[in-house]
Amino acid sequence: MPPKPIYVLDVKPLAPVIAELYLLSEAQKVGITKEAFAGILGVVAGKYLTTNASEKEASTFLRGLRVQELVLARACSAGNEIAWEIFLTKFREPLYNAGRAIAKNDATGRELADSLYADLYGMKSDDDGRRSKLDYYMGRGSLEGWLRTVLAQEFVNRYRTQKRLVSLEEEEDAGVQFAAAPAAAATTSADARLEAATDEALRALSSEDKFILASYFLDDRTLAEIARMLNVHESTISRKLERAAKALRGEIMAGLQQKGMSRRQAQEALEADVRDIALDVRASLGRERNLQESGMKSFQAGKGQE
Repeated sequence: MPPKPIYVLDVKPLAPVIAELYLLSEAQKVGITKEAFAGILGVVAGKYLTTNASEKEASTFLRGLRVQELVLARACSAGNEIAWEIFLTKFREPLYNAGRAIAKNDATGRELADSLYADLYGMKSDDDGRRSKLDYYMGRGSLEGWLRTVLAQEFVNRYRTQKRLVSLEEEEDAGVQFAAAPAAAATTSADARLEAATDEALRALSSEDKFILASYFLDDRTLAEIARMLNVHESTISRKLERAAKALRGEIMAGLQQKGMSRRQAQEALEADVRDIALDVRASLGRERNLQESGMKSFQAGKGQE
């Protein structure tokens, strides 16, 4: 199969926009030239824009990026000391706070946050360069929100390793909003459409999917424990959990678009921190007394169809 064509940023007609964003990003302060900045924008645009995107669409997309944070991430990845000073001043405390909220323990939370810096700084690669996790930040949502997500994924990965669970690398991308959810009450700063779409998607799940998602993400049960409850193999639960989490994300995306969001806006909304969503996920999943029983009945009924 031939490689999928990608959008190539035409710098010349977009030069005024790029020049404006370059000044806004303060890239010069962290050693990034205009040419390098245009290259960074080109990579991001190539990832998200279609090959036939118009100049107007490209301009709108570029103006929607968080260019200051995007530049900071790329400069840190390149090892710029000034950029790292800015990064640590701005994000060290929020990362500690996020670590504590995720781990529910001060010492463990600080250790979790500190351990992330090695991945953010980057390890030496085969081509004598460094590969930093910050290279994966694309400037479409806040850098702080992206860092919280990475931190939550790291915590889940550690937990899975300690419990010798089956790897769920792809599923975590779709389900991290549950994994990172603290017990504290949510604030109301998120778009109400996200709360409504999430609530509708959760309530529309089958009893089986509700049970598996709630057991894993809300009740902190391991895959092995869920498998024993349903009398199936652990890998079966792994597949079903991955499938349910991906389907849920797709339903929320569709719901947001039905409520008037563009696809890009919906994608950005899904990057929201779960703490900003005033939604009782447990209630939306219908955690009534007979959920386990109904989930098990549903599972057993469909068991022979796999």
